[in-house]
Amino acid sequence: MADTIFALSSGAVPSGVAVIRVSGPGTREIVETVAGKVPQPRKTMLAKLRDPETKDVLDEALVLYFEGPSSFTGEDVAEFQCHGGRAVVSSLLSVLSRFSNCRPAEAGEFTRRAFDRGRMDLTEVEGLADLIAAETESQRKQAVRQMGGALGKLYDDWRKRLIHMRAMIEADFDFADEEDVPGSVADEVWAEATQLHGEIAEHLEKSRSGERLRSGLQVVLMGAPNAGKSSLLNAIAGREVAIVTEEAGTTRDVIEVHLDLSGYPVTLVDTAGLRKTEGVVEKEGIRRAEERGRGADLILWAVEPGGVEQDDVVAGLPEGLRRSVPVWTVRTKADLETLPEQDSSGTIQEIACSSKSAEGMNPLFSRLTRFAEETISVGEAPLATRERHRHYLKDCLSGLRAAVDMVHLPAELRAEDLRRAADALGRITGRIDVEDLLDVIFRDFCIGK
Repeated sequence: MADTIFALSSGAVPSGVAVIRVSGPGTREIVETVAGKVPQPRKTMLAKLRDPETKDVLDEALVLYFEGPSSFTGEDVAEFQCHGGRAVVSSLLSVLSRFSNCRPAEAGEFTRRAFDRGRMDLTEVEGLADLIAAETESQRKQAVRQMGGALGKLYDDWRKRLIHMRAMIEADFDFADEEDVPGSVADEVWAEATQLHGEIAEHLEKSRSGERLRSGLQVVLMGAPNAGKSSLLNAIAGREVAIVTEEAGTTRDVIEVHLDLSGYPVTLVDTAGLRKTEGVVEKEGIRRAEERGRGADLILWAVEPGGVEQDDVVAGLPEGLRRSVPVWTVRTKADLETLPEQDSSGTIQEIACSSKSAEGMNPLFSRLTRFAEETISVGEAPLATRERHRHYLKDCLSGLRAAVDMVHLPAELRAEDLRRAADALGRITGRIDVEDLLDVIFRDFCIGK
């Protein structure tokens, strides 16, 4: 029999209210013993909570009881909503620990039990984790859609179509002599497999926006020493994040600031100035700067005023970065010069800004916000949000492509490729063969969830 688990689910104390959650086969006995009786399922009851050994009143609290399987975990679940004082919470947790086969929950164990009992699939579990971690409105909306099952339903529907295709192939060669089985079923299957391949490929391409939204747009500040990068970072963050001095090479390591631009998450990264140097520490800082630049969605190349020609303005940026990552040139001291924001074609070439005032930063803020909207706007369609999803979707596409292209192979071997494609989708939702993934997925949950 499974243990009964308990945990403080409402965060750190002291607080106005603390929620202690219990789940497992001993839940009903615990509620009856501590609260005096068990409330009707899903009905709130006000009760004095007592220590069963000393009969002392621990607190007066609201008690809720959810009878399994109609609960979050699929087991009997109870919640004690008590006052959030340290002594109150500590006393109640101590009482719960004295019940037989009752122990503190591990991180994510409530959600793990919901998954094990079929209350949630893995995409819903990941959506819940993303909702807890969401920092912006757009992240919240995407997480709610995923937690609601939209992504899992899409993958389950695709998997069912693949299983149906395999069944039709089986019928084609198992019952070929039967009059009521169409003779060209297999031809229809390969046409449908081609169509499904296109749907999944399109979904995978669109999902790049979903992944960016979940992790945040990466914008990296780069430039020569003393180009004004750290001042720019402080101005965008609205606080003193980086040390600003006249001494070249002050920034030795990357500094990150997380921003919310109109609901879109952006991580702004300040890096070491790029120059030739013999210093070991500064060399390492420059190496890290170039590494972050290669993984960026956008590079802001900071330039001081001084008459640098347009063709030479990013001369210090490694050629590989110029070819692979969008680069905006940012004139960091616009209060000392006057420059246009765009060339005649409307393509962003330079942005003039000044960290001296909010008005001086507005051109950069508006450009960044527009870039975020265009890059990570995801609409309402469910999208893959994790590298794990992308990995198995690629496996699915590989199986589908092999099944469609290998026309010289027997139908039963091509059907095996369809099975491989269906299994890949099943691994995303957790329907098959994911035991080795579960500890990784649940370990980042907080205690009590």
